[in-house]
Amino acid sequence: MSERRRRIVMYDIRNDRRLRRVHEIVKEYGYPLQYSVFICDVTGTELLDLKWALRDEIHEAEDSIAFVDLGDPNGRGTDCITFMGVSSTLPVDGSAAIV
Repeated sequence: MSERRRRIVMYDIRNDRRLRRVHEIVKEYGYPLQYSVFICDVTGTELLDLKWALRDEIHEAEDSIAFVDLGDPNGRGTDCITFMGVSSTLPVDGSAAIV
């Protein structure tokens, strides 16, 4: 089984219908940190599945989705995120979706 990696997935979608659909897809794979920012603890295969599902929904000339690899969910993937103002509790179990 492939190792889980903590990734930040963030998006800027220019159409309301596509935005709602992208939000629902990413929510299946991770934990919402902010409205358009998610923490996703996924294997390489799960990341490919996520990207494949998103590819069918976005308009590549208008929309943008960024993926940031933070590493092991129990190491740097937790330690490198800090907040100002209201903070969110980060998942610590390394599961693919926390909803």
